[in-house]
Amino acid sequence: MASLLLALTAACGYHVSGHGDMLPKTIRTIAIPAFGNVTSRYKLARLLPTDIGRELLSRTGYKIVADPNQADAVLTGTVHNFVAYPTISAGGRSTTVEAVVTLNITLTNRATGAVLFKRSGTEYRERYEISIDPKAYFDESGTAMERLSRSVARSVVSGMLEKF
Repeated sequence: MASLLLALTAACGYHVSGHGDMLPKTIRTIAIPAFGNVTSRYKLARLLPTDIGRELLSRTGYKIVADPNQADAVLTGTVHNFVAYPTISAGGRSTTVEAVVTLNITLTNRATGAVLFKRSGTEYRERYEISIDPKAYFDESGTAMERLSRSVARSVVSGMLEKF
């Protein structure tokens, strides 16, 4: 019975999310140049190409190359907007900040110029806490940007592989 169920689910194209690969078979190498940034926050634009490259390496067989001229596909991106605002307050002081970043990302087949994947104006969010005690204040925004970058990398790679 289990083998029949397995055969039926395989026949209908069923697959586990995050493990598909909808990119053309001719794509073996991907270059991820530095992302553009039109915001005053530089850290996320600096982290994203590396984190997306790591995510691709850990989940796929693609090789990440430094030179776009040597790649089969090129992933370009721009941090289009960044805003951070308080979301929860205790006793008149904010205790949580929500960071929202808007990205434009495009994966292009270098040989043909065809766009293989594109996300424009996609928002990603990360919350982090801030201390209400000024003596114990620790700026969590840097580590929040690192978490946000890794989260964006997972989402972008899933979108590329699943074409959604």
